Amino acid sequence: MQGTQAIGIDLGTSNSCIATLTGNEPSVIQSTEGDRVTPSIVAFGRNGERMIGQSAKRQAVVNPVNTIFSIKRFIGRTYRSRQIQENIERFPFRLAPSSAGDVRFDVEGRRFSPEELSSMIVAKLKGEAEQVLQRDVSTAVITVPAYFDDRQRAATKDAGRIAGLGDIQIINEPTAAALAYGLHRQQNQLLAVYDLGGGTFDVSILQQLGGKFRVLASCGDAFLGGDDFDRVLIDWLIEEFQRSSGRPLPTEPTVLQRLKNAVEQAKRDLSFSQSVRITVPFLSGGPSGPVHLDVELDRRRFEQLVGPLVDRTLGPCATALADAGLKAGDVEAVVVVGGQSRSPIVQTRVAEFFGRQPVRGINPDEAVAMGAAVTAALTTGQLPGYELKDVTPLSIGIETAGGAFTKIIPRNTPLPATARRVFTTTEDNQIIIRVHVLQGERELAKDNRTLGLFDLVGVRAAPKGVPSIAIGFEVDAEGKVHVTAADEDTGRSQTVRVSGRGGLAETEIQRMIDDAQLNEAADEQAREWLAVRNRGLTLVYQTERLLGDPSAPLMPIFRERLTAMVADFKRHLDRSLAPKDRHTIEERLAELVSLLRELEYES
Repeated sequence: MQGTQAIGIDLGTSNSCIATLTGNEPSVIQSTEGDRVTPSIVAFGRNGERMIGQSAKRQAVVNPVNTIFSIKRFIGRTYRSRQIQENIERFPFRLAPSSAGDVRFDVEGRRFSPEELSSMIVAKLKGEAEQVLQRDVSTAVITVPAYFDDRQRAATKDAGRIAGLGDIQIINEPTAAALAYGLHRQQNQLLAVYDLGGGTFDVSILQQLGGKFRVLASCGDAFLGGDDFDRVLIDWLIEEFQRSSGRPLPTEPTVLQRLKNAVEQAKRDLSFSQSVRITVPFLSGGPSGPVHLDVELDRRRFEQLVGPLVDRTLGPCATALADAGLKAGDVEAVVVVGGQSRSPIVQTRVAEFFGRQPVRGINPDEAVAMGAAVTAALTTGQLPGYELKDVTPLSIGIETAGGAFTKIIPRNTPLPATARRVFTTTEDNQIIIRVHVLQGERELAKDNRTLGLFDLVGVRAAPKGVPSIAIGFEVDAEGKVHVTAADEDTGRSQTVRVSGRGGLAETEIQRMIDDAQLNEAADEQAREWLAVRNRGLTLVYQTERLLGDPSAPLMPIFRERLTAMVADFKRHLDRSLAPKDRHTIEERLAELVSLLRELEYES
């Protein structure tokens, strides 16, 4: 092999695809089986042999416990996360926690991480590309959902490194699809990319100005996709079996895998037919012999079952438009990608929402990989005149007084991005500042995801509220975060690159958005409570300084009243830790302010 070539990889939940740029055209590289997409499945046989792609999928029914699929749904997640625990009984393979609490796949006593299994898929794709191109492949662009957090992006990069890739760039899937669509459409337009794949949903609003693409806003659901359509249909089949046979269906691994295969085929058939017959023989045994599943599913019933899932995608669409400052009617082209987007109900709902039909002529299974290949060509200088600017998917900031989350770089800020805010100390003579970097949309730090934690030492000793601590953020084009904390008085500073490996909350990124919407009222109360509490603490501090000043013209009666009131106020502040106590604190605060004003008048 001679030379190297950059490739684009769509590492999908259900299927993966690899592409490269030939001339100025992206093209998909076929698998060794002759397919344009590779099932994202890894299996282990009885003798330890490893199967990847189609070979793994073909033997899944006879070896369900050791056949791992939907790996992307587990990458960067904790074993105890809500999404994993709610679905754990539905997987035919075995899951277990690592010592750090991450998800591991238990295969005959050996535990594999999602990164390791993903790397096997990437390695297969890389090897096939090298065989076709007759060149070494060390540079790649790998796509991820727009709402993947820092840890999930880092884990995806790790999968690439384990597979032997050296230079790896991450790009968001909807952005890649937009590049594939707009590459040879040198025009000015507003695009919406709706990406409903096997495990995730994303929507991005982009502006194309000739060869320049700028992401205006992204939103999505990191645990919504074709797998959830499968789950709804499997549940319906189980109910139908019990209704027709009068007995429960055993949900052992082999049965679950056979049902999954059946509903996947039914979904495909219903994209072209009005009804389909689902037949799964020998699902159970009984006194009179084997019992089979044989039901008819028409498109109308199918759409009733999966309609709520499709409706869940429209909320993020509205959010992305609002963040971009646009209305649905402003969008001039809607690009629909992802395997599950082939369903007629998805096409219909998208057309209704945006008021226009999705564009034709783009393969929803291949567009993301081809867009990744275009990005790879941009990084190597093969496509001069093209430019891409993305946005931050989630807000980034720090924890501040009272456990609040202060956003420094809001979500959907264009990348690269820089921002700077000045803070101060909360204790007298504080010489160490702990900087807790977070990512999310909730008002309280505890409800967001930790990106990193570090200390700025050597702060000048002074009364609280006096030092000026400047916190600066830099986020590069790939979303890597650099944080600087500096004492403006001494010039002492510390800069760190925040890594997703620094410990993350158990919940994944989509819960941040969902919870922010579901708990909007509670968050508003929490925000008001923190503001009142911090105002109270400041007033207590100022009053205590006044009481401690021997030169202050305080009459004994005022000094006694202030001392008693401050002590009572502090007791309430110490034990009032919930937003519901805000009104009590406000009353005490008003009383203290009134007394201080009376003192000022008397003076």
